Amino acid sequence: MLRDHITDLIAFAAVARERSFTRAAGQLGVSQSALSHTIRSLEEKLGMRLLTRTTRSVSTTPAGERMLKTLVPNLEQIEAELRGLAEMRDTPAGTIRLTAPDFAVEGLLWPKLMPVVRAYPDVKLEIIVDYNLTDIASEQFDAGVRYGDRVSEGMVARRIGPDVRLLCVATPAYWEARGRPQVPQDLMEHNCINVRLPSHGGLYAWEFEKDGRELRIHTPGQLVFNAIGPMIAATLDGIGPSFMPDFHVADHLASGRLEAVLEGWSQPFGGLHLFYPSRRHASPAFKLLIEALRYRD
Repeated sequence: MLRDHITDLIAFAAVARERSFTRAAGQLGVSQSALSHTIRSLEEKLGMRLLTRTTRSVSTTPAGERMLKTLVPNLEQIEAELRGLAEMRDTPAGTIRLTAPDFAVEGLLWPKLMPVVRAYPDVKLEIIVDYNLTDIASEQFDAGVRYGDRVSEGMVARRIGPDVRLLCVATPAYWEARGRPQVPQDLMEHNCINVRLPSHGGLYAWEFEKDGRELRIHTPGQLVFNAIGPMIAATLDGIGPSFMPDFHVADHLASGRLEAVLEGWSQPFGGLHLFYPSRRHASPAFKLLIEALRYRD
């Protein structure tokens, strides 16, 4: 059987190519005596001499030369296939499943992952938009995205974004018509646009802090969404104020379409993190994703 002879055949090919037991032994990382024993054992199994040995040289017999001509191309093909498999192992490929809130996908993940998708066609991304505190292991996700203070214990957490401030924003026209709040409690007189988050057990209470004083305001309003996108659309339409991450409305603030109020009550906190179970051998595709998302000051 081939499996009983493959090591012996590799040893024979090395000696025949090198025409030296000494050089072949060094190449194979075995002793010269062990190599000599291997060749003798192979010749005994085949019932014929494969090598002619003298004190000065080693050469193949006619049978050995025939075997060498057949053996070497096949060994080279096997080595080439093994190299190809190694290259495949080291080439980013495969599917990576992520779970993240929509504002993180639109405002942070996609701009950084788009170049990866374009440059590595064998890397496939599945991104599930979810506000739940998903158990990524049981749900078979490779990683998730959360704010730093909500990462589960025992997970590896890598920062992928700067510190965040939650801002109360509305159109300048809305503030002109309804008045700009001076303290968070003034929002009780406004038509606020709220968000329902499973991770908070219902409607999200707007959180403010100033000089060590913390306030949680359950704001009134006509509209409730469970995603940031439609909240921004309704805010831009002048329906009322909303409360959302600064990076998600930065362009609208810069253009003047939205205006922030109560900024003195909006304190920065730990930004978004990529979290995942500790793994000893991460795939090249996953390492690529970690590097692409890494936060750079």
